Amino acid sequence: MANRGLCSRREAERLIAAGQVSVDGVVVREQGCKASPDAVIEISPDTSSTLGGRLTVILHKPVGIVSTQPQADQVPAWKLIGNDTVQGRIDSETLASIARKPERFSVAGRLDRASRGLLVLTEDGRVAKRLISGHEVEKTYLVRVAEVVRDEQLRKLRGSMTLDGEPLLPMRAERVSANSIRFVLVEGRKHQIRRVCRRVGLNVTDLLREAVGPFRLEGLPEGRWRLATSKELESLYTRALANPLTRTPRTSA
Repeated sequence: MANRGLCSRREAERLIAAGQVSVDGVVVREQGCKASPDAVIEISPDTSSTLGGRLTVILHKPVGIVSTQPQADQVPAWKLIGNDTVQGRIDSETLASIARKPERFSVAGRLDRASRGLLVLTEDGRVAKRLISGHEVEKTYLVRVAEVVRDEQLRKLRGSMTLDGEPLLPMRAERVSANSIRFVLVEGRKHQIRRVCRRVGLNVTDLLREAVGPFRLEGLPEGRWRLATSKELESLYTRALANPLTRTPRTSA
């Protein structure tokens, strides 16, 4: 558990003794219990979100809310984290702690003001590092454009592209409807999707981030937030180690 970054060794011992840990679906209470490298280790949801006082919040950001560095007339994302916008059940002590100082949460992967969707805010440096550093975590976006998407434009989006003179890592781009595309990226250049779409003659009218790694927007209404689950946090450390996008050879445009 400590090696996977789920908690400290001392916290792991406490959780195991309390019956809050399961391995492959079986609760374990024995200290030093062995688990295979690919075992699914889960911590009780009531406990996992408050380990070491380090919380991670999943927010459905509306258009017009800024992720970081708001100007005088702008609303930062952390202001949406409150008692009246929480989704799901959280113990009263944790909820009160969050409501007292929501500005302590840092955005791990910004989303521009004109875009909406999933935003991760955390006070856990391990989570922030995993999401921001390197190119291991996939981000999924549903993008609507003003034009009908042509096959030729999709081929270009999937091929070798550059921004500001630097090559982009491969992107997946799939047509969802006549004027919408689902993108999967492993990097986040400034306004990347809007800019590559313009490059091929498409103008973005709506951009929704659906997922960041294991964190998904499903069932979370706009403007509301929830705590990350133990299953999501576990997956963040185990599933992002060999991302297929970073291994995909580039195709020609």
